[in-house]
Amino acid sequence: MSIAFIFPGQGSQEVGMGKALCEAYPEAKAVFDAADDALGEKLSRLCFEGPEDALKLTANTQPAILTVSVAAHAVFSKRCATAPAFVAGHSLGEYSALVAAGAMSLADAVRSVRARGTFMQDAVPAGVGAMAAVLGLGPEKVKELCAQAAQAAEGEVVSPANFNEPAQTVIAGHAKAVERASEALKAAGARRVVPLPVSAPFHCALMQPVVPRLDEVLSRVAFKPPSCPVVTNVEAKPNADASRLKALLLQQVTGSVRWVESVQAMEQGGVKQVVELGPGKVLCGLVKRISKGIECVNVEDPASLDKALAAIGG
Repeated sequence: MSIAFIFPGQGSQEVGMGKALCEAYPEAKAVFDAADDALGEKLSRLCFEGPEDALKLTANTQPAILTVSVAAHAVFSKRCATAPAFVAGHSLGEYSALVAAGAMSLADAVRSVRARGTFMQDAVPAGVGAMAAVLGLGPEKVKELCAQAAQAAEGEVVSPANFNEPAQTVIAGHAKAVERASEALKAAGARRVVPLPVSAPFHCALMQPVVPRLDEVLSRVAFKPPSCPVVTNVEAKPNADASRLKALLLQQVTGSVRWVESVQAMEQGGVKQVVELGPGKVLCGLVKRISKGIECVNVEDPASLDKALAAIGG
């Protein structure tokens, strides 16, 4: 039976994440030590003890979630004999997936997402951008109404950022354009449109200033062929070509996260079980609503590890 490993993105962080894994398993501790060394600071302490306000800063959140995810993968993969057919990650989680597949070193990934988070924080002044989750409306209708809202105000941006599940799409752009689109979406029958408490409007054209700066950082990374195909956010199909990895990560900054299609691509590739590695189980919830044919388990601490191994037969 084919399995896939998936890795969460921003929003899954919480103070204390990874601590139990680090205390119980030496391979998890080695990951946290390596991440601390790569950044020259105690990222592990921030994960385990907070403070929450510091952990929620995008420049800290991204390397913190990546480190916890890679630690969970190190622990799980040592105890599960089944290699994944695919790996995938939601937004920043794609970097965790690349580390898990051996395409990127942990040190390079931690430094890259620290830079990515910093550049994202810098790209748009506070209050200028916004994001909102649209519930109960199909993705095509969301796309159409975003385009209309953007046209209604010249120079403003609003577009789908994350296609998370069939009835949940996140939109991003200028705050006023997001507000205008939200009203149109509610009028068109959206069950709810929920403003999100984020520090920047991710995965839209307002993130363009990030691209050249991140390009410079990723140009110093030695990408290697992944041990299994990576289902990428921007294409929602498997890629095993190391020479394309940098370009795909750069496109991801302003492009939509095509998570629904990514899960469907893995299912079409024969995947019946998915393991979410990292803090929380947000992606397991999305997978269940995308596909009835995939079983999803998560690994974030020793108790969930035992359950996952029992389910997968590790």
